[in-house]
Amino acid sequence: MATTEPYVAEAERFSSLRLLKARLYHLSLLLRRRDSKFVTSYLKGLKGIEIGASSHNRYYLDAINVDRWAGTDTVYKQEERRLAMHVAKVDVVAPGDDLPFADNSHDFVFSSHVLEHFPDPIKALFEWQRVARRYVVVVVPHKARTFDRDRPVTTVEELIERHRTGFTSHEDAHWSVWTCESFLDMCEQVGLRVVDHLDPDDKVGNGFAIAIDGSVTLPPREV
Repeated sequence: MATTEPYVAEAERFSSLRLLKARLYHLSLLLRRRDSKFVTSYLKGLKGIEIGASSHNRYYLDAINVDRWAGTDTVYKQEERRLAMHVAKVDVVAPGDDLPFADNSHDFVFSSHVLEHFPDPIKALFEWQRVARRYVVVVVPHKARTFDRDRPVTTVEELIERHRTGFTSHEDAHWSVWTCESFLDMCEQVGLRVVDHLDPDDKVGNGFAIAIDGSVTLPPREV
C-alpha cells in the first residue's frame, strides 16, 4: 500500500511557501510605503507624539506612541500582527484627547486614521494643539476612498454641537466622515490654522493629510 507521507510533506512545503510569499508581499508593501514626503517634510528631525501608531502603517517618526489600550489582543493589534507580523510598542497609555503632557511640551502631535474614532474630534485637535510646539499633522480617511463612502459627510454644525455639549461615548466607531474640503472648513470655523494640506495623501492614498500650526495658542473659548 502506497504511503501518503510524500504527498503530505509536499502539501506542507507548498503551504509554507505560500505563507512565506504572503509575508514577503506584505513586507514589500511596507517597504514601498516607507514614508510620506508630506509628513516628513514637516516632522523630520523633530521629536513628538504619535496617537495610535501601528506597525503596518509606520511613518518612521521620532515619536512617543500614545494608545488608549496597553494590551496586544485588541482588534487593532490583531490586524497589525496579521499585516506586519508584529505590533507597535505602546509607550504611554492614555486617552488620545486627554494627554498627560504639559503645554507646548513636544514639537508635534501626529495621527493617521485615528481622529475619526473620537466622538468629539474638535476636543482631540484642541488637545493636540495644546501639547504641540510646532505642528499638528493628521492623515484622515476620505469619505470617497474608504468604506464610509455611502455615509453622509459629518457637518461642521454637528461637530461643533458635539464639542459644545461634551459628547462622549465608549463605542469604537468612525464617528465622523470628512472630505478634505469639509475638514478644512471645520478647522477654519474653530480657529485652527492650517498651513498645508494634501489630497489624496501620499502614503496609502485613501485619505488626505493636514498640517496645522501648533505654535498658535488658542484662546479659552466655547466653540
